[in-house]
Formats: sequence, C-alpha cells, structure tokens
Amino acid sequence: MNAPASAADTLRSALAGLLDGLPPKSATRAVERLIANYRGRTPTDAPVLRDRSDVVAYAAYRMPATFEAVCSALEAFAVAVPGWVPGSHVDVGGGTGAATWAVNATWAGGRPVTVLDWAEPALALGREIAATNPELKAAEWQRSRIGAALTIESTDLVTVSYVLGELTAADRTAVVGAAATAAEAVVIIEPGTPEGYARVIEARDRLVAAGFYIAAPCPHSAACPIVPGEDWCHFAARVSRSSLHRQVKGGSLPYEDEKFSYVAATRFPPAPAPSRVVRKPQIRKGQVLLDLCEPGTDEAGPALTRTTVTKRHGPLYRAARDTGWGDAWPPAADTAADTDTAADTDADPA
Repeated sequence: MNAPASAADTLRSALAGLLDGLPPKSATRAVERLIANYRGRTPTDAPVLRDRSDVVAYAAYRMPATFEAVCSALEAFAVAVPGWVPGSHVDVGGGTGAATWAVNATWAGGRPVTVLDWAEPALALGREIAATNPELKAAEWQRSRIGAALTIESTDLVTVSYVLGELTAADRTAVVGAAATAAEAVVIIEPGTPEGYARVIEARDRLVAAGFYIAAPCPHSAACPIVPGEDWCHFAARVSRSSLHRQVKGGSLPYEDEKFSYVAATRFPPAPAPSRVVRKPQIRKGQVLLDLCEPGTDEAGPALTRTTVTKRHGPLYRAARDTGWGDAWPPAADTAADTDTAADTDADPA
C-alpha cells in the first residue's frame, strides 16, 4: 500500500528544495543527533526540534516515511468507510504536516485543516511546505502543548501520528480522550515496535470504551487476540530513500520499509475487512500461506489463523499471490465466494 505518486512526488520535491543551501554534513549531524534524542524521551514542554536546521534535516529524513505509513493506514481506513470523506481535519502533534499531506492524498480536495504542535520551527516549516500544495495553503498551524491541557475543536477527523511515544502515560490518556471527544473518526499511528503496538492497543481500548467502532486494521472491535509480550501487530510501507537517507544510514538500496502500528476508529459503524493479512504472505510452489486476523464467532471471538490458498482455488490463488501484508482478505471481488471451499484454514496461530 503506497501513496499516490503525484502526492508523494510533490512532497519529495518540496523537501528536496529545502535542503538546498544546507551543508550535507550539517544535515547528517542534525539527523544523527535527533534520531538519538527524539523518539520516546521528549518532555512535552521541551521540543527537540529547536531551529530551522534541525527541522529541515529531520523533515527531509523522516517526513517521507511518516507520510507513507499514514497513507497506508488511511487507505485501509478509507476502504472500511466507503463514501465517507472528512469535511475537516485536525492533525495532533503534526509537526511539519506529514499526516496532513497523507489525508489530502487519500481524500483529495480542500477542507479546513488545523495542525497542532509545540515546536514553532516545525510549524513554520510545515506552513512553508504546505504552500506548495494548493489544497493545503489554507491550513492553520497552531502552537499548542500536546498533553493534559490539550483541547480540540469539533472536527470530522483527528490524526495522531508518531506522537504518543513522546508523551507521559497521563498525557497519552488525555490526548486520546480529547481526540475521542472532538472527532467523528480518529486514526492513530505509532512505530511498528512492541512498544508502539502497546501504545496503539492502549489507545484502541480507550476509543472502544468511548463508544467508537474499530474500522481498521482489525476486522472487529473485540479484544485483540495477540498475546501481549509474545507478539505485536504491525505493517510496512515502502519508502523511496533520498540521498540523505542513504548518507545517514550508509545504505545502498533505493528504498526502505517503514514499520508501523495503527488503529482507525469511527463513531459510526464501518464496514471493516472480513479479515486482515497480519504477516508478509509466504509464496511457495503452488500455494500461498496467509496469516490472518479474523473476527471469529460470538462464541469463539477473534482469532489468528493461517489460510493456505493453492492453485486448485483458481482465481482466488491468483488474488492471493497479489495480496500484500496489511491487505484485506478475501479481496472485495471475492467476498461473496464460499470461503469454506476457497481455502484451507489451519488452527495454527499467525
């Protein structure tokens, strides 16, 4: 699942322009320092992004990956809410606006947008980048402390991407509560690590308790069947590497995979996926193995299962070979098929 090429290219071009005049060594040093200090240890009243050089370097390094991850989550969410288009959007802790760009890439067109962040240099750069996108020129960039004192005006959609890990437990509770109070739909994205997944599950539980339905990635709103500490639910988005990425990481590949965990929830009943592919499909000779999260039954509840699709399943086998990690299963065109005969389901957990 990747963002539309035009949106990604426009953003990439804007970011490349920002690096003009910034010495490569300075950008590299800034990125290395920020990577060491940014994730998970930022006091809510002391932004790590201190000045324009910090923000430019970090945006060029991290913004494409954040954008692609949020686009992937929003794509799955949009499928679960066909016909629904947010009329307004608040991006909490949005920084330079990666999630704002992702929402615009998912649902084209102008809408009232407010980006809230504590780091004024990030907001200033986000405003500058957004000026290159006609549909984002009117976005408002507001300095706001992301924590217990946060208030959010009523809106259709709230995104909270790569933010919860920077907050205390009390502030995480307050931010998710503020989002739930203000929005018709909430999408939360965190790094695809066990810790990131734990924060997503915590937020998921709070949203369900607040009366929300889970639209994605889960095909249900019941408790997650994954056993905490044994595994975690996450997905991946393919990101084109810039020269700065390759310079900082010392890598030669033109791409990398951004791992992320997420939850998308709505105040109204969505049409969630019949099941979700929660691991990279295993393609073997004449068969495809799909690890799925399924809603289960009222008696059994949600479950992790493995489905084997073979050549004898005809069109479904061809669809399985094209199915990616994070996709719904079966594909929309096949949801009316008799899945009892379409594939062989094992009891083994994913």
